[in-house]
Amino acid sequence: MDDSKFDKLFYSISEVSEMLNVNPSLIRFWEKEFDIIKPQKNRKGNRQFTKQDIKSLKLIYFLTKDKGYTLNGAKEQIKNNRKNNEKNLLILESLKKVRQFLVEIKKDIN
Repeated sequence: MDDSKFDKLFYSISEVSEMLNVNPSLIRFWEKEFDIIKPQKNRKGNRQFTKQDIKSLKLIYFLTKDKGYTLNGAKEQIKNNRKNNEKNLLILESLKKVRQFLVEIKKDIN
């Protein structure tokens, strides 16, 4: 995920879905299931996600997609062990960046 897109106050659901590489319908579903996601709505009723909302969505994605938790399991992890899971998510994101960097270096060498 490209962190350079994190320079705005609010993001549309299409921008967030692109960042996470998921369908907007999944984001709307997670919004209903997890009370930690609270996007504001503009006059037209369009969702406006903050950086904190995106951080929460990334945590939900990590728990459900990467770690394989059920929705109830992910809710339990967020409730009881959020800080540790956020730390693990940051480590994973850092490792992915390092891997991407190494892959690019390998391409340049060959």
